[in-house]
Amino acid sequence: MGVSATTGTGGLAVRFATRGAGGRQQEHGLWSRRLRGLLAFGDVSDELGRKPILMVGLAFSAASAFLFIFASSLVPIFAGRVLSGFSAGIFTGTATAMLVDLAPGGRRRLASFMAVIVNLGGLGLGTLLAGLLADYCSSPLRLPFIVQLGLLAPAVLGLLAAPETVQRRAVRFRIQRLRVPPEVRGVFIRGATAGFGSFAVAGVFSSVAPVFLGQILGRTSHALAGLIVFILFSASILGQMVVSRLSDRRALVSGCALLAGGVGLLALALGIESLAALIASASVVGVGQGLVIGAGLAAINQRAPIEHRGETASSFFVVIYVGLSVPVIGVGVVAHAWSLRGAGIAFSAAVAALVVTVLASLTRSD
Repeated sequence: MGVSATTGTGGLAVRFATRGAGGRQQEHGLWSRRLRGLLAFGDVSDELGRKPILMVGLAFSAASAFLFIFASSLVPIFAGRVLSGFSAGIFTGTATAMLVDLAPGGRRRLASFMAVIVNLGGLGLGTLLAGLLADYCSSPLRLPFIVQLGLLAPAVLGLLAAPETVQRRAVRFRIQRLRVPPEVRGVFIRGATAGFGSFAVAGVFSSVAPVFLGQILGRTSHALAGLIVFILFSASILGQMVVSRLSDRRALVSGCALLAGGVGLLALALGIESLAALIASASVVGVGQGLVIGAGLAAINQRAPIEHRGETASSFFVVIYVGLSVPVIGVGVVAHAWSLRGAGIAFSAAVAALVVTVLASLTRSD
């Protein structure tokens, strides 16, 4: 959770620092680096071991914090963003695989559930914390990264105390191909497609909502912007808690239906300029996201062989992070040429159409 929280905390602070200098491109850059971290390290942990790769991720995170703290120009900020994205990418796949490895055979679903809760919970708490620090503390551009270093300390101690779960083999460092074992291919396609849709919704939401608060509603509180993102990810955790009570297929169907309704609420909030509708949208989108991500990842991890679990989890997250990053670029381009409200409503409609398509395919499948 420490690395996820530092990603959320640092992300909001970097938006303040790069305002007027490519804020949305910075956000896209983070998710691009996450993808590259996943591709570069996703299957290396299956050969070298989980702990050495996770330690590299922690080192990248610490280095990025120092760059942000002492930055006096945009160059170290961009460099820190690169390292932060690599760190998050390493942890996304490798830490998930390690948690599943540590769980007894019958508890893999619970381990997958915990991995997603830690990831999403950290992002939500980090963003909320950054907003509070910006509104109520001095040095809002540096204090979040000092907090980040403090959060990394228990992460290092916990990793040192944890057992290694993979027997070391000959290492062939390479950019990972996106490979999915044949025995999990069917469930992977269904889960990853639904996950892509859910993160596309979250991407539209996180891109539009903070700017919508300031430009249209006139609410400039950073804490409020962080709170809305926190609500989304908290609701996602609640969705995760429901997954264990449903079959994988039913959770995916229910999640897609909620996502379609949530993105409709987002379009309504933009159209009528309603904070209440925006908060309701965050809640509904979050629950739907939690259902589809939890069900998809649990089904994949239950069926994936241990020797391919790291690369399979990484492939899953690559698909969903593509869904998260594309709307960020699209909303920025369309808003610049058109308007923020028009861009948000158009992309809400596009993402809703995608989610409904996934839902229709799930209802037709056996």
